[in-house]
Amino acid sequence: MKSSKISIVSAKPDLNPWFSSSYLFRFVNSLSAWRSGSLLLQWSEIIGVCLLSFVFWLAPFVSTSLIGVLLIAIGSYWVLITASDEQSLGITPIHWLVLLYWAIATLAMAFSPVKAEAITGWIKLTLYLTMFALAARVLRSPRLCNWLVTGFLLTALIVSSYGIRQQYLGVEQLATWNDPNSALANDTRVYSYLGNPNLLGGYLLPAIALSVGAILVWRGWMQKTLAVLMFGANSACLFFTDSRGAWLAMIALATTMFVLLYWWWRDYLPRFWRIWLLPLVFGIAGGLLVVTILGVESVRLRFESIFAGSEDSSNSFRQFVWRTVFQIIKQYPILGIGPGNEAFNAVYPRYMDPRYPALSAYSIYLEHIVEMGYVGFISFLGLIFTTLGHGWIQINRLRQSRSNQGIWLITAIAATVGLLVHGVVDTVWYRPSIHSLWWLMLGIIASQYSSEVRSGATLRNLTSD
Repeated sequence: MKSSKISIVSAKPDLNPWFSSSYLFRFVNSLSAWRSGSLLLQWSEIIGVCLLSFVFWLAPFVSTSLIGVLLIAIGSYWVLITASDEQSLGITPIHWLVLLYWAIATLAMAFSPVKAEAITGWIKLTLYLTMFALAARVLRSPRLCNWLVTGFLLTALIVSSYGIRQQYLGVEQLATWNDPNSALANDTRVYSYLGNPNLLGGYLLPAIALSVGAILVWRGWMQKTLAVLMFGANSACLFFTDSRGAWLAMIALATTMFVLLYWWWRDYLPRFWRIWLLPLVFGIAGGLLVVTILGVESVRLRFESIFAGSEDSSNSFRQFVWRTVFQIIKQYPILGIGPGNEAFNAVYPRYMDPRYPALSAYSIYLEHIVEMGYVGFISFLGLIFTTLGHGWIQINRLRQSRSNQGIWLITAIAATVGLLVHGVVDTVWYRPSIHSLWWLMLGIIASQYSSEVRSGATLRNLTSD
């Protein structure tokens, strides 16, 4: 076995002369030497988590431009530590799909009818993808993953507490968020520091999922009590947003999480509960949901408005926007108009009804088609299925060792499903406070990709022709 490997390696062409004369190789080699002697970069993963934490600490409270500066710092730092790292990059199938997604976005930008605006959107997307890459790299450490999640949950607790305060003390409604002809026309919809109830609802979905994970992972009664408080505050605040999309997403999130947690503990359950736990829980939950809809007037009215069609002003507005978006898609079906809301805002007015101005397509799926064409949409679906598929594989791997990382993985998958459901009827997903959370969830999932699989893939690459 040893001799065959030697013969394979010796059969390869001698690249040393090229390496010795390559300026790029010399630069990368100098970075590696610098990193090995740098006391600062010996703490590279902790520094990376600190940079990521700043984004999630500040996102609900500061301007988009400051978040952009932080993303530039994250992107630059990721390039620096990646170029200077002599170890395996830890590339997973999720990384390859992200790279394909970025490549198609680049083509969409190159062929965009509004190139200047598309370049801006492409730069933003690139920065978010480098944030994903850094998160997937540094969150392999359970301790650092717990630090980052804790920081985000504490920030979300501040956001949700302020939202609850708005519900009970009242707050000025910044826009006409309720149908003026409905019984809920004067109903208060909280928005906390984010300025929009739907945006707040999307922000709270990952917070709710991760707070459940904290209840299960954190040790000590004080930590668990804090986690329960976080879950209660986040859930109550999401309810007070009156966001129908966020409510539906919450149902999808809870369903996904319960099924995955059931699978996680299934082998430890008595035979009766293995068979009947899922039917009983879903039956009781469904009954409580029906009772809530029938018994709480505000919930019933919001639920009925989902099926009101164009009779509800919010539904009617979305339908007109979607019709216009399909006209744009018909004109640019393959690669779309280019990534970013700037490109959308430059093209949409050419097709819109003046009565229905919009800043987005009100659906992340339509937004992908209009910005990156059907090619980009297919790559996006591929990224989703690959991420969820490999997440499931890693859950089964971590299930054997009962690692707490499996709980964080389950919550990240549940949050991802929730954001995808919310995205059917809204594009708050593209706002920095939520877009950053989307890529964080994918980063958590990618970070749990088996180190054994990585090392095995690296060995195959080194020993193949």
